[in-house]
Amino acid sequence: MIQVRQLTKTYQVRERHGLFATSKRAVHALNGIDLDIERGALFGLLGPNGAGKTTLIKCLTTLLLPTSGTATIAGHDVVQAPAQVRNAIGCMLMGERGLYWKLTGRENLAYFAALYFVPRHERNQRIARLIDRLRMQDFIDRPVESYSSGQKMKLAFAKALVHDAPILVLDEPTNTLDVPSARELRAIVAELHAEGRTIVYTTHVMTEAEQLCQRLAIVDRGTVIAQGTPDELRRQVVATEVIQVRGQIPPRATLSVQSLPSVREVAIATLDDGHELLVRTSEPRQVLPKLIETLYAYGASIEDVVPSRTTLEDVFMALTGRTLAEDTRTR
Repeated sequence: MIQVRQLTKTYQVRERHGLFATSKRAVHALNGIDLDIERGALFGLLGPNGAGKTTLIKCLTTLLLPTSGTATIAGHDVVQAPAQVRNAIGCMLMGERGLYWKLTGRENLAYFAALYFVPRHERNQRIARLIDRLRMQDFIDRPVESYSSGQKMKLAFAKALVHDAPILVLDEPTNTLDVPSARELRAIVAELHAEGRTIVYTTHVMTEAEQLCQRLAIVDRGTVIAQGTPDELRRQVVATEVIQVRGQIPPRATLSVQSLPSVREVAIATLDDGHELLVRTSEPRQVLPKLIETLYAYGASIEDVVPSRTTLEDVFMALTGRTLAEDTRTR
């Protein structure tokens, strides 16, 4: 259903030096992406912010022209046949700005249904079904400018479904939703997949990817670094386990932990209330006492220590030495 071969996207970024001097720098957002997504699959793109997921989605949905390579959607080339590609996909982008804020949600859906040539006699029925399915009755007849961010995301999701396309592309769809709304949206995505829809789902939330996706591509710095089912990806690091430590952890303590025997990788993420240290090791029982001793020796304050099963974030850490929480966007 979707085939991508050696897709690249390079931006020229202008940088200022002093008051008058400027220069250009090439930013390689995509570096030779290869993907094959079967009809009816629920395929995940997992990676940190800045990995290239949204750039890839924009190329696949004809919003950006790739620098080189090819991509076909339902047999249509994204460069040579953009109109046919757009007709085959329903797209929901992160930070959706394609809504008309002075119109009501219902008027937005009617407008986009008309743009997609949904027959007039079907529009109202289809819109009514979407309103019920996404539980938008309380706000659908208000102007969009009065919506909360979560309500806008729900409307953007309905907009992606309004022309009943065979392919659905969702870019970080739960990004601004509260926990109940995010759970509800994931359940609807699962229902749409069960109905036979081909779905591309991008996220940097490991639990979403594990819960929803049949197959995954892990993307980092514009490159696909691993592909497979969640179980296949986890088996890549099955010989090791992860120890998760939360607290206040100085940088020099992290460096010392890295040098401990049997420690494979160490990654640290900054949280709102401290740090999360992830330590991958082949000998967790032997490493744990030395780990705690080392952290205390360097002034760390430990709040929680949890050995955990192998997750997709562990796979990412094993492949890159970083966590999914790290923002890799080029500034």
